[in-house]
Amino acid sequence: MTRRKTLRKNCGRAFRSHDSKPQRREETLKPQAQSTVEPFLRTVADASRSLLLLDYDGTLAPFCKQRDQAFPYPGVTSVLQRIIQNSHIRVVIISGRDAEDTVRLLGIQPPPEVWGLHGSQRMKPGGPADIVRPDPAALETLAVADHWLRYQQLRHLAEFKPGSIAVHWRDLDEWEADQIRGRILLGWMHIAQDTGLDLLEFDGGVEIRASATDKGDAVRAIVNEMAPDTPVAYLGDDSTDERAFQAVNRHGLSVLVRPQWRRTAAQLWIKPPGELLEFLEQWLGASEKHDLLGSKGVAAVNG
Repeated sequence: MTRRKTLRKNCGRAFRSHDSKPQRREETLKPQAQSTVEPFLRTVADASRSLLLLDYDGTLAPFCKQRDQAFPYPGVTSVLQRIIQNSHIRVVIISGRDAEDTVRLLGIQPPPEVWGLHGSQRMKPGGPADIVRPDPAALETLAVADHWLRYQQLRHLAEFKPGSIAVHWRDLDEWEADQIRGRILLGWMHIAQDTGLDLLEFDGGVEIRASATDKGDAVRAIVNEMAPDTPVAYLGDDSTDERAFQAVNRHGLSVLVRPQWRRTAAQLWIKPPGELLEFLEQWLGASEKHDLLGSKGVAAVNG
């Protein structure tokens, strides 16, 4: 067994290869979801360019205890590779991860554009990652937050990024997770409030950040680079995606991608991986019909 296959088995999914396709599509879009998607895809078919914005963890990839092994769901890499090759579709990944880490896990060559660290970092295709560097005072505060983790013996749960520290408790039992959440919020809240840093809760953890940039800011910046009538959608899963949903709701379609529904600003809920793959395939199909039929693709997008 290759190392990559071993890593994927350790994550609870014995994936066959990095870009493997599922042999059977277990889920397709439900009628209610399809009724929302079809009118939007008509605009994609009629447009010379469309914009697809995607979160990574929990959206394109299942959560994994070993974060460096959180590879995409089977079939996702393959369909995204084809979408990126379509000149009418601009694909941007917006992740809380470091951009280089996201590119490595995604495994697409050439890689798509990635905005990492909740929008504080931007990596254009084929280029280095540009990042907003935190000021010295913010770095000193993060060092204080790190020292607090050491004192509390919680540093083993921490992920260290440029300009932030995140603590994860998703794989702990509910009681222990609640206890750690309470300790972290109590300890870090005063540090953040006294220094102007952000304290950002997400699904299964909390992050103290030197930058106020969020995914909503990233969405607005990217949308502003496109023509005003460009069809745009954002797909995400947890609370850190809510501001992105709110930002994209003014321009296009927001999609919650989760096995279970939760309260959200998103307009549509789909389940991964089956419904996610169906959505991506339909987007690609709409754009390809634009290539074949030009403006007639509007009428033809439903076959």
